[in-house]
Amino acid sequence: MSETEHEEGLVSATARFDRAMARLEASLRDLTGRIQRHQRIEVDTQRLVHERARLATELDKTAARAKRLDDGAQEVSRRLVDAMESVRAVLQKAE
Repeated sequence: MSETEHEEGLVSATARFDRAMARLEASLRDLTGRIQRHQRIEVDTQRLVHERARLATELDKTAARAKRLDDGAQEVSRRLVDAMESVRAVLQKAE
């Protein structure tokens, strides 16, 4: 192999190596970007999980309060009916 052929082979090998390094660097940048996006998604997901848990707790509290209010309204209604029946009974006796 002549010196020129050797130099051409070296130049060709160097060019292939440079292209391979450029592809590796591009792949590394792409992978780094995907990892960062994945990490942001993970953070967002955790935030949503915590928000969902907080909202579920609030919903449970609100549902319990609504039940208490409904039970109270039913009790008031029952007492009003009892009072109206008592008034009706008194009025009937007075006639």
